[in-house]
Amino acid sequence: MSKTTNWVGQNLPLTIEKVAHGGIFVARHDGRVVFVSHVLPGEKVLAQVYEDRGGSFCRAEPIQILEPSPDRVPQVWKQAGSGGAGGAEFGHIKLARQRELKADVLEEALDRMAGIKLRPVVEAAPGDDEANGLGYRTRMQLHVDEAGTVGPYRERSHEVIKVKDLPLAVEDLRELEMHNKNFQNVKKIELSASSTGQVQWKIDSKLKGDDRLIERVAGRTFRISGGGFWQVHKKAAEVLSSAVTDMVAAAGIDKEADNLDLYGGVGLFSGA
Repeated sequence: MSKTTNWVGQNLPLTIEKVAHGGIFVARHDGRVVFVSHVLPGEKVLAQVYEDRGGSFCRAEPIQILEPSPDRVPQVWKQAGSGGAGGAEFGHIKLARQRELKADVLEEALDRMAGIKLRPVVEAAPGDDEANGLGYRTRMQLHVDEAGTVGPYRERSHEVIKVKDLPLAVEDLRELEMHNKNFQNVKKIELSASSTGQVQWKIDSKLKGDDRLIERVAGRTFRISGGGFWQVHKKAAEVLSSAVTDMVAAAGIDKEADNLDLYGGVGLFSGA
């Protein structure tokens, strides 16, 4: 096929080379890069092109896995995956391999953008392995269509998809069962939960549930207003605070001196 030919609708036999930023993967065909979702490095697949704007690359999705990777597992969110709900782009990959792929992305970014040669180590947060990488999100955004159906967007679209469960969310958010309700004249529902038991949900601009979310990290208490920023992973604040504390100690920084906390956010690292 010529580079000047639009490839949309074409089925391409591909060998997946590596991971790219954003949970997609890289293959090549006739001198062009093909970005493919829901695959793994080393896999041989038949993929159909769904976007081709010309130039050096196009985008495709797999329609058949010809030679699967040993790191492939059944999608952990049955209604995600190719053509399904967005947000579980690595849900078909063993957890250990997911972390290796994330390290690949970080390593390449550090080299390309900063000239730093470093192989990062991506570790599991406490409880991740035991939960098979599920039940970690303390923030979820759902959308509502004209019929009142509540759910996430279908990947690569603004189409609301009806789902049976929200397995990535913490239990307090799943128990609200917002995805099983019907809302008229609503566009968006934002769900938030704290590690100490408070729950909020915002229906468009109307806040419901608890007035504040209470978080306790490194001996400090944080009171977060509706829509206020906090780390999405339920253990992220604790892990990040501990990491910064260790780095400060290793660098010999005087914690009692006047130090600047750039990009301070809610002050999590100042508390560390």
